[in-house]
Amino acid sequence: MATRDLAVGVIFLIQTVVGILGNFSLLYHYFFLYFTGCRPRSTDLIVKNLIVANILVLFSTGIHNTMMYFGLYHIISDFGCKIFPYARGVGRGVSIGTTCLLSVFQAITISPRNSRWAVLKGKAAKCIIPSIVLCWVLQILVNIIYPMFLTSSLSNKNITNRKSFNYCSAERHDKTRDSLYAALLSFPDVIFLAFMLWTSGCMVFILYRHKQRMQHFLRTNVSSTSSPESRATKTILLLVSTFVCCNTLSTTFHIVLSLFDNPNRLLLNITSGLTLCFPSISPFLFMAREQSIHGLLCQCKEHKVPPSYE
Repeated sequence: MATRDLAVGVIFLIQTVVGILGNFSLLYHYFFLYFTGCRPRSTDLIVKNLIVANILVLFSTGIHNTMMYFGLYHIISDFGCKIFPYARGVGRGVSIGTTCLLSVFQAITISPRNSRWAVLKGKAAKCIIPSIVLCWVLQILVNIIYPMFLTSSLSNKNITNRKSFNYCSAERHDKTRDSLYAALLSFPDVIFLAFMLWTSGCMVFILYRHKQRMQHFLRTNVSSTSSPESRATKTILLLVSTFVCCNTLSTTFHIVLSLFDNPNRLLLNITSGLTLCFPSISPFLFMAREQSIHGLLCQCKEHKVPPSYE
């Protein structure tokens, strides 16, 4: 095993382990709140779905690349070359869609009563489950292209007419067809990213106007203790900013990969590393803003009725 391959494998292993621990810790946090009797927030279901999508990406991309660079590439059969990229594509797509849904829902939640968003407040919570199901179905259908064309390079004796992706390969097509496949895979990502940027701009504008209004009425600075809605909005804005940075680069590199006949290993490594960035970082962004478990338990015990965190 080459030293360079070992170093890359260690990097992927660290990203995967840190991300899996972070996501399972956040999932445990939500289950802990549920079993201690705290009433869940409307956004909790969206965050749990994001955690599942993150774990899917971490297992499919992180473990796959770690095995490959630790010399276990012989285990990666045709089935592995089909299922790992497919699971990564579905998980990554659902992660993008779920973050977009979280951003839209929070923008509706904090909108003032006289805004255009106000009419959606009563309906937004009912649309969460259908939106999540639609997101999964869409990504399962769009990413079916991976198992259709990818096979193991070890099982193909003639690879001259195939595009090589390390130990997996795909049938080589003309540039027009490759461009169409790239557009098909990237189109949902671009739409979701555009929605996230739009709703994030709306949330920044709403928070800015709220701060101005408070300063006008109180003739002083806003209290250092912000409301739960404000804290949640700042968390989601930080999440979306991180997400846009990571996934804009990731989407760009995925498009480039689909257009290259034989992408080099460095390009493949950068693309995989960028794919793992957001699933590894996002749970810690949530946990950094969450109240401590001790504080939550105290709140639950002080109320006869489970408190609301909305």
